[in-house]
Amino acid sequence: MEQKKNVILIGFMGSGKTSVGLRLSYKLRMSVEDTDKLIEQREGRTISEIFATEGEEYFRKAETGLLKELQNRKYGRIISVGGGTPVRAENRSVLKECGTVIYLRIKPETVYRRLKDDTTRPLLQCEDPLAKITELLDARQGAYEACADIIIDVDELTIEQILQEIMEHLEQARADAREERKQKLKLLVINGPNLNFLGIREKNVYGTQDYQYLVKLIEDKAKEIGADITVFQSNHEGGIIDRIQEAYFDGTQGIIINPGAYTHYSYAIRDALASITVPKVEIHISDITKREEFRKNSVTAPVCDKQIYGQGLDGYLQAIEFITNFEKNS
Repeated sequence: MEQKKNVILIGFMGSGKTSVGLRLSYKLRMSVEDTDKLIEQREGRTISEIFATEGEEYFRKAETGLLKELQNRKYGRIISVGGGTPVRAENRSVLKECGTVIYLRIKPETVYRRLKDDTTRPLLQCEDPLAKITELLDARQGAYEACADIIIDVDELTIEQILQEIMEHLEQARADAREERKQKLKLLVINGPNLNFLGIREKNVYGTQDYQYLVKLIEDKAKEIGADITVFQSNHEGGIIDRIQEAYFDGTQGIIINPGAYTHYSYAIRDALASITVPKVEIHISDITKREEFRKNSVTAPVCDKQIYGQGLDGYLQAIEFITNFEKNS
C-alpha cells in the first residue's frame, strides 16, 4: 500500500476519531483538521443548524469542497471527517485521492456504551438508541470499508493500542514504498523552451514529429523497461529550476534534460542540476556542433554525466538506456 501525503480518519461516532487524531498528530508531527468543525467555523452555525436549514445535500457538497481543498494543501495533515462523509460516493472518491484512509471500526454495542449518557447527540434521543445505531452502522459499513486503506477494530483497544496499530501500518506502507522505488526506476525528463513546438518550428532541423509523439515515445519506452518516467516541459527558467529541485525530494533516480536555449547561458539551471546527485544526461535533438557558434557552448553539460546530440528523438531513448545501465552498475 502506498503511503499518501494526508492521513484520513473515518468511522462512526464514538469510534475515537477526535482523540486518535489529536494523539496521532504528536507522533507524526502533523497538524490535525476536523472537517465538521471547519465547516461550522466557515458557516457560522452548527452542523445541526445547517442540516435543518439547508439540508444534507448542501452539507455533503460543502464536505466535498473542503476535502478537495485540504488535498491540495502543500503539507500533509491528519484529517478527521464526519461519520456520514464516506456515504456519498463522490466523497469516497475524494477521500481515496486525498490520503491514506484509516477506518476505526466499532460495534453498535460499544458505541451505545460509550455515548448513552451523551445528551448532545441528537441520534441518541430516541426510544431505542441501540437499534438506531445498529441500523445506521449497517447502512454505512459498506461505504466505510470501500474507501479504507487500513481497518482497525477499536472496540477492545486503548488509544495507545490504536495508535500503535496505525503507526505499524504506516511504517509498513513506507517500507513497501521504499521497496517499490528500488524495483521500479524513477526518471524525470525535462524539456525546456520551444520543445512544445516540435513539428512546428524549423522542421528541417528538429523533424516533423510533434511534442505528443515525443511524449508517447518516452511512455512506450517506460513500459518496455518497467520504469516510472515523468515528462515535464516549461518555457520558463524558474519553472525548470523548481522541477529540478522537486526531484531532490520525490525519489527521482535520474534526470534527462533538454534545456533548449538555456543550455548556453543559464547558470541558474546549471546550479540546480549540480545540486542533484543522481545520474543526469543533457540531450539535444540536433547536432549542436554543426550549427551556430553560440550553440556549441553548454554551461549545463559539465554538471551532467553525459551529453547526447544529433540523434533526433532517438537521443531520448539512448539517454534512458544510459541511466538504466548506470543504475544497474552502480
